Amino acid sequence: QVQLVESGGGSVQAGGSLRLSCAASAYIYVTYCMAWFRQAPGKELEGVAAIDSDGSTSYADSVKGRFTISQDNDKNILYLQMNSLKSEDTAMYYCAAVPVFFGSVGYCLSRDYVYWGQGTQVTVSS
Repeated sequence: QVQLVESGGGSVQAGGSLRLSCAASAYIYVTYCMAWFRQAPGKELEGVAAIDSDGSTSYADSVKGRFTISQDNDKNILYLQMNSLKSEDTAMYYCAAVPVFFGSVGYCLSRDYVYWGQGTQVTVSS
């Protein structure tokens, strides 16, 4: 069982930056996807950014050019660097992971994730 623990959320003014971290308690699998999702009050869960075991990344259009997802494989930590934050980025941010047992990795923002963190709140004030 993999446990995911997020950190790094907080309050920031519009235009500011935050870096989220997600520590995984165990090895996921040789091939996997990891992603950041967010959910604002009254809105659906949204996939924000994802990365696979090959290092390929994908982003929601709303964050392209502002957010960067990365991973430290040695430490089993996933990051989300968020720059030029906007009020509409305010949400609870969740880290998620899924092993990929069959086929090639990819399409990480479209997969069903099995491991989820508890979330970290990001609040952007204008």
